[in-house]
Amino acid sequence: MLKDQVAVITGASRGIGKEIASQLAQKGVRLALLGSSEDIHHTKEELEGKGFSNILSFTADVSNENDIDHVIQATKNAFGRVDILINNAGVGQFKPVEKLTVEEWQKTFEVNVQGVFLASKAVLPLMKKQQFGTIVTVASDVSRYTIPEGSLYTATKYAVQGFMGSLAQEVREHGIRVGTVNPGMVDTYFANGTKGDPEKADWLKVQDIAEAVVYMVQAPKHTVIDELHIHPLIQQYPRV
Repeated sequence: MLKDQVAVITGASRGIGKEIASQLAQKGVRLALLGSSEDIHHTKEELEGKGFSNILSFTADVSNENDIDHVIQATKNAFGRVDILINNAGVGQFKPVEKLTVEEWQKTFEVNVQGVFLASKAVLPLMKKQQFGTIVTVASDVSRYTIPEGSLYTATKYAVQGFMGSLAQEVREHGIRVGTVNPGMVDTYFANGTKGDPEKADWLKVQDIAEAVVYMVQAPKHTVIDELHIHPLIQQYPRV
């Protein structure tokens, strides 16, 4: 079902984004991978080393409109279309409000919110022309409730949830599906964390989130999965 479709994935250098790229490559999807550092090219090389082809990689700032427009145009030039956008890039700052700086506030909103807006905006003309497309954003469970010292990160995820909900209503008539995956605690590198810490043994794995994303994008064309909430069994959280 997904074979030969074209997917753009932001934040694909490591962690969840890299695993999404791997699982989609196994489905025969052609990939355009974005990362903020040269590590993104290592992801491409690793996938090619496993026998996968039709992979582009770009060092790009998701909050920069010129960067995003260049990536989408280059992807169109190479593959002729864009069928899937996975907004995965994100950053986090967790501090008491009085210790947050304006620079941290701006940067977090630029990546987490503006990046989702710019990438989604850039693919819409192609998807509308095709009358088909799927946009999935990896958001967070804190897009539905709040946590102490999470005011900044939580605010960005509430913004993303609102943006995605409105976008879904705008583009449905064009055959474009829009949804979010909202993970709880995941064993990854997020917020300068270390992957594989013993305390994270029972947390979600990056494979769990990637499988949820693939489940959403390979759903039949007449269906849309608006949201998926995924938590490790050990995590206590407010019911939404």
